[in-house]
Amino acid sequence: MISNPVIDAMMNRRSIRKYREEQPSDEVIETIVRAGQQAPFAMQMGSVLLSREIEQNVFRAPLLFTICVDVYRMERVMEMRGWKRKASDIFTLLFGIQDAAYMAENMVIAAESLELGSCYIGAAPFMSKKIRELYELPDRILPLVMLTMGYPSEEPPVRPRYPIDFHLFEGKYTHFSDDAVSEAAEEMDSGYLRQNYYREANFMIPLTEGTEETFDFDNYSWTEHISRKLGLWGGDPDELLRNLELCGFDIERTAGSEG
Repeated sequence: MISNPVIDAMMNRRSIRKYREEQPSDEVIETIVRAGQQAPFAMQMGSVLLSREIEQNVFRAPLLFTICVDVYRMERVMEMRGWKRKASDIFTLLFGIQDAAYMAENMVIAAESLELGSCYIGAAPFMSKKIRELYELPDRILPLVMLTMGYPSEEPPVRPRYPIDFHLFEGKYTHFSDDAVSEAAEEMDSGYLRQNYYREANFMIPLTEGTEETFDFDNYSWTEHISRKLGLWGGDPDELLRNLELCGFDIERTAGSEG
């Protein structure tokens, strides 16, 4: 495939969880955030919170960014122009999530190009109460994802990906045979097993009580791990709805409805 500095930075990107204590300069931080701002957007509803408190930050990272869906700012702009929002919260959040996600990805690529490492922390929406209190957020701002960032003190390998024909479909979508799924899963799992990823992390999601464990670190790998996440976690949609409501969103009502 084609190689250039931008593509190389993207292809070599790894999740970094160990950092040097060295603080990136203000110029580096501004560059990363400005690169985030230049991401494609629907309504420019991404905002960035920053903590430089190493002792409090996840993984003791020098920088902890929280990228948010910022409907509050958009509605203030509308207010100044004499408009009231007609769009429902679910409509607005759909585009806002895209804006914030694109912004986060641009920041990661920019950081990689500047020799910084990063790691996505996807639990931010479930930490809304803590984040709202810490940053004194008004309603209508949803924390979407956190990014730890700093100069790496580890060099993990690039993690495996599915083969490209498991992702790219031209003309029509592929309805996968069992053999095709097994081959793609084998490519992912064998790569992680060669790297001893889960053994070194000593991390295996436990099964529900009374269910016999049939895996060990000789065969527990990515597809089993992700299957357990979706098969065991996240079964209560009300948990996420409660966090959305805490941030001032109600996806079941339109903007103008009462009650």
